[in-house]
Amino acid sequence: MESVNSLGRRKTSVARVVLNEGSGEITVNGVDGKEYFPITVQQFKLNQPFKLTGTEGKYDVTITVDGGGITGQVEAARLGIARALVAIDANHKPALKAEDLMTRNPKEVERKKFGRKKARKRYQFSKR
Repeated sequence: MESVNSLGRRKTSVARVVLNEGSGEITVNGVDGKEYFPITVQQFKLNQPFKLTGTEGKYDVTITVDGGGITGQVEAARLGIARALVAIDANHKPALKAEDLMTRNPKEVERKKFGRKKARKRYQFSKR
């Protein structure tokens, strides 16, 4: 099997994922995945597509992630891994779709409007 490339996005984070057959090592920006994402919830999200499809320890993952915060980056990586697993075997799609891992989260930061402090926050109103 040759490598499978996929892309995942979340807010302003972009994750490029490369899946190869291997022993289950996850590398993020040249660093071990558990070191780059130290919080257990983030590690759970990173391994979630493998647990749902029963492919834990079968693939080596190389992720290049850029932009956004740490949570956006891990969710972008999760989407990229899920898309790569579906590219390898289309039978994985129903299990991943049931857990909502195949959907790109469309939430983005709302732009700031003129005449306001932020997107919706207003300056203090003075009646007198």
